[in-house]
Amino acid sequence: MPVLPSSDHSLLRVIGDADGAGDRTVDGLTGDDLLAIHRSLVLLRTYDERSVVYHRQGRIGTYAMFWGHEAIQAGAVHALRERDWIFPSYRESAIGLLRGMPAATVLQWWRGHPSGWWNPQRWRVASICVPIATHVPHAAGAAWGAALRGEDTVALAVFGDGATSEGAFHEGANFAAVMQAPLVLLCNNNQWALSTPLSAQTAATALVDKAVGYGMPGVRVDGTDVLAVLEAVGDAVARARRGEGPTFVEAVSYRAAPHGTADHPEAYIDPARVEEARRDECLGRFEGYLRRAGLLTDDRAESTRAEALELLREGIGAAEAEEPGDVSLVFDTAYAEPPPALARDLDELRRVRGGA
Repeated sequence: MPVLPSSDHSLLRVIGDADGAGDRTVDGLTGDDLLAIHRSLVLLRTYDERSVVYHRQGRIGTYAMFWGHEAIQAGAVHALRERDWIFPSYRESAIGLLRGMPAATVLQWWRGHPSGWWNPQRWRVASICVPIATHVPHAAGAAWGAALRGEDTVALAVFGDGATSEGAFHEGANFAAVMQAPLVLLCNNNQWALSTPLSAQTAATALVDKAVGYGMPGVRVDGTDVLAVLEAVGDAVARARRGEGPTFVEAVSYRAAPHGTADHPEAYIDPARVEEARRDECLGRFEGYLRRAGLLTDDRAESTRAEALELLREGIGAAEAEEPGDVSLVFDTAYAEPPPALARDLDELRRVRGGA
């Protein structure tokens, strides 16, 4: 049998162990840049933790946690320029915060309120994708379209390991590679597709091996190392801007929180492995790196957390101050020519809701 080409399975790392062994720097990053990345990590962590609390209080609906995956999102966003596009899945619901999107907007999305839908052009963040992998072809098309228009724009699609088992991922990745679209495919391999372990969904030694089949380069990084993610995505973005096509980045992490608020992972998860992941989580690792570099003090860390917490409190307050959405919005854009039964359905819904 022919010998197939393989990808490098080693994990790219920038942050070393707890005593600093293995620490290195990323070219071009200043101390201010590193502190900005820290603020992004803290903002995402605070959003995630508060959203779980808000769900338990009945203030938002079902919620998908991303605790421990903040480094993948923050590292990627800090590797992009403001004009670049982001195509998130539901696990990256708060990624728009790093582009200046109001917290109330993202919270309203989880509350099912019309004000939770934003104009993607304003933030260069596409609508959150809930169906698995369907945003990958969208990102490939957007990237190719930008290239056809001669724009210096890159698209980033972020998805989980389960998405690589979907046909939409194959179509988007294959299309991007054939068309040499300026696309970065960033996979958060947290080892679980809901309750399905990685070993039950692929025979590949590593997900980065899938890049070979599409004729694109692939790189495997430590997904709990925000600087490694930034470096890998940054290299992929630079390659895309040079017209060299897409790159697949596999960010290896572990899901230390449930899949979502409706999940009961104790039925299938290894608690010892979860505890290990929680000890080695990304924010703590980066704070250790910053302290070793003399950039982070207790006062600065506490101030950053207080700022993020206040932003989230203001966000939920603003979200809850909104008037309830008109239920007719669910019906108005469903059909170009609504069937007669739709009007009756709307009347019935208004009756059930007490005339709302």
